[in-house]
Amino acid sequence: METITIRDIKVFVTAPHNINLVVVKVLTSEPELYGLGCATFTWRHKAVVTAIEEYLRPFLIGKNVANIEDIWQSAMGSSYWRNGPVLNNALSGVDEALWDIKGKLAKMPLYDLFGGKCREGIAVYRHADGNSIEEVKEKIRGFMEEGYRYIRCHMGTYGGNFDGTIQQMVHPAGAPAGAYYSPKAYMRSVVGLMEEIRSDIGWDLEIMHDVHERLSLVDTLDFAKEMEAFKLFFLEDCLPPEQYSYFEYLRKQTSTPFAMGELLTNPVEWRTMVQNQWIDFIRCHLSDIGGLTPARKLAAFCEAYQVRTAWHGPNDLSPIGMAAQMHLDYSSPNFGIQEFAGFNEGEEEVFPGCPAVDRGYAYLNGKPGIGVDFDEEKAKKYPCVEMDFSWLYSRLPDGTAVRP
Repeated sequence: METITIRDIKVFVTAPHNINLVVVKVLTSEPELYGLGCATFTWRHKAVVTAIEEYLRPFLIGKNVANIEDIWQSAMGSSYWRNGPVLNNALSGVDEALWDIKGKLAKMPLYDLFGGKCREGIAVYRHADGNSIEEVKEKIRGFMEEGYRYIRCHMGTYGGNFDGTIQQMVHPAGAPAGAYYSPKAYMRSVVGLMEEIRSDIGWDLEIMHDVHERLSLVDTLDFAKEMEAFKLFFLEDCLPPEQYSYFEYLRKQTSTPFAMGELLTNPVEWRTMVQNQWIDFIRCHLSDIGGLTPARKLAAFCEAYQVRTAWHGPNDLSPIGMAAQMHLDYSSPNFGIQEFAGFNEGEEEVFPGCPAVDRGYAYLNGKPGIGVDFDEEKAKKYPCVEMDFSWLYSRLPDGTAVRP
């Protein structure tokens, strides 16, 4: 068979959900053959676009599309400094597109290339948030009526941004604007929320909660121990990546299951946690670690230590990226759960072939490759938007800036 090479690489930014999504299209020497990948780092999307257009594109034109591993390794090393979210997302867009091409050439969906299905449907979880316990419970009941059995429960967004609503915080004179929250008030509010959910809705529902790194180390331990009473499916992102070693102390003192990983970009960050079985679920964002090629290896690495996958699946992930994760969900024996934010009509219009969800299970369409297409003309109806960064400017009551 004649060698098929990369003819060109195009990058698109579209926002059908008012969130900037970065899509990569790899064109080949075969006129009708192309691949699609997700490179969405929505908070720094312009940097990702530049990295692809100015660095990866000239480096990759003319390379054999079959050599995915060699392309990934050489592209990763070509910047010398590596494993950052901008360059990893840029590489992910190309990597997923090359896997999409390989599946199309083989006339097989990626899960078949990866060894076939381990399950017929992919269990997903949804987010129930609200400004009061009653609002959260109402959303939970709505999801349960649709057949969902796994729900992440929050009140007042990450950390409980209750300033001026549930709690009136006292700030110093001249305190700057920001997303203020009180760690102690947040902890009390979540305990109260979980008590209401278990007493009013019951125990047939698997529930999760995302700390989003909003607590000190000692408060995290205290909070994780309090969560034991509610039998969470997992407690997510208790610690920032740079404090991952504290999971050793958490694991020794609490039975609460831990999920970690959406901010991880470097294998050094997850290796020790997995090997020591300090966490129960790995939650990386596939494009932030470089795409399907490293994610397949990570899933296999975690399998050896009985750590299950729970890939990050928010709205700032294109349907192409979501489908790519779901191919791993189908084919990984250590699959745990898939986060899923749902698609609106605009996303389904721009991305034909979106995964379908019924009664809490997601299903891919079985088409070759990733199985999701991209309509360039319809994408123009949803141009790049100015994102709201306000939730990222997190502050403690005294005005101290903290990471979100």
